[in-house]
Amino acid sequence: MRVALWLISLFAVAVAGALLAASNPGTVTVFWPPYRIDLSLNLVLLVLVGLLVTVHVAHRALSALLELPRQAQRWRLLQKERAAHGALLDAMAHFMAGRFLRARKSAEGVIEREQALTQAGASVSHATALKTLAHILAAEAAHALQDSGLRQQHLQSALLEAESGPTALRQTLKEGSLLRAARWSLDDRQAQDSLAWLDQLPQGVARRTVAMRLRLKASRLAHQPAQALDTALLLAKHRAFSPTAADSIVRGLVMDLLANTHEVAQLQRVWKSLGTAQRLMPELAVQAATHWLSLKGEAAVARAWLLPIWEQWLRKPAALSAAQKIKLVRALEQSLGHEQDPAEREWLARIESAQLAQPQDAALLYLAGMACMKRQLWGKAQALLSQASQHLQDAELRRQAWRALAQLAEQRDDASAAAVAWKRAALA
Repeated sequence: MRVALWLISLFAVAVAGALLAASNPGTVTVFWPPYRIDLSLNLVLLVLVGLLVTVHVAHRALSALLELPRQAQRWRLLQKERAAHGALLDAMAHFMAGRFLRARKSAEGVIEREQALTQAGASVSHATALKTLAHILAAEAAHALQDSGLRQQHLQSALLEAESGPTALRQTLKEGSLLRAARWSLDDRQAQDSLAWLDQLPQGVARRTVAMRLRLKASRLAHQPAQALDTALLLAKHRAFSPTAADSIVRGLVMDLLANTHEVAQLQRVWKSLGTAQRLMPELAVQAATHWLSLKGEAAVARAWLLPIWEQWLRKPAALSAAQKIKLVRALEQSLGHEQDPAEREWLARIESAQLAQPQDAALLYLAGMACMKRQLWGKAQALLSQASQHLQDAELRRQAWRALAQLAEQRDDASAAAVAWKRAALA
């Protein structure tokens, strides 16, 4: 459409010029004493147009000729800039291919080319990002080559370049450099250095998934289970792990944290800081209750921690594995005492009700028997323990059952039964 309009306009101008020239009788007279020159107006107009065109073409040619040095300079600078970008791509390609020495040399070549551009008086708009990335790539290659000194040198240069960059890009480059530094320290098994780099991140960046993953690994390496647990809970909240992996990680961290507590008050604070999901984990509840009892804590508190697990077992026996059931029984056995208080009687009633509801469960038979023994119900304890000792699969519980039977036989002055029971306990 545009071409058609141009052709129409051209024909219109040609027709108008032909009509004007054909019916134009005007003349131009030039007096140059003693001469007189008469020229057609059409010829004068044609000469003027030609002269204007000639001057315009000459001006354009002269401008192009004078512009050649500057164009040559721009071309040379453009070639240097392209060479710098090409070197950066080469460094990335060599690094991905595992050619770390070549990658480092290519990255250092990027820095040298950019410095040459600066010395030549040409400033690249993205020079800061180019140099920072080149320093980070060189540091990555040096880290792969286990050259920590050169790595730190390039890291410091990258941080300095990031600080001198534009505001919009400065923070991003600095955050990326700090995250890489934290990962390098973690690879070197320097957990404290990694945490120090992560502490320099702004609060919003520190809550990103990549930063929290690094903090979790560094905290575990630095044997700081409390900080590692907080980080793992945040990661689980942000769904950074699958539910199964999150439960496994949190369970391991809580167990480490419980094992590192050495005071009753400290253990109680740790337990209160846990969420409902963690308190309902059988391994954690049993570990906490057992550790609480080992620290001479009140038995009622341990039983309160174990009560949800106990109720979960009664509602759904398959919810707990065999090993978890054994640990729960041992913890409850340790928490039961000889006191004649309502709490003890209430737990005895719970255990007896559970045993009657599941009469074939050897673990419940054992627990009920030990509870009756501690309550000095000798006859009932002997009957329950005798039945349990024949079906218990756990060697430790079977040994404890035979020991209890031996003690009961000694109380009855039945030496032969006591000897048999002690022998069974030793064989167990």
